[in-house]
Amino acid sequence: MATTTTQPAPASTSPRTLTGTLIGQVVSDKQTKTRTVKVSYSQRHPKYGKYLHRDTRYHVHDEHNACKLGDRVEIAPCRPFSKTKTWRLVKVVEAALPPIDAIKNPEGSEAEVKTQTQA
Repeated sequence: MATTTTQPAPASTSPRTLTGTLIGQVVSDKQTKTRTVKVSYSQRHPKYGKYLHRDTRYHVHDEHNACKLGDRVEIAPCRPFSKTKTWRLVKVVEAALPPIDAIKNPEGSEAEVKTQTQA
């Protein structure tokens, strides 16, 4: 009887691939370390064949409060943080543009420009 020993497989040096990631838009950032992300998708009706546009909202854990309202983000499933929060933020794909009210003209605010053109 010969005994055989098996060598353990070498550890992989490549980073772990994420499965089940989704890309959505942040629709609420009012909570601390929690964001609400809306993921939109199209679904075909089984009988009529028409494509229906649906969306799902997920509560996402954002440890460093990195994303803001309107950002496009990538999220991945994880262990439950709370009753409804079972997703975590992977990265911010695209930052949102600032609101139009926050954009200032180089000469002054938009209200001043409007009063000058009326006079």
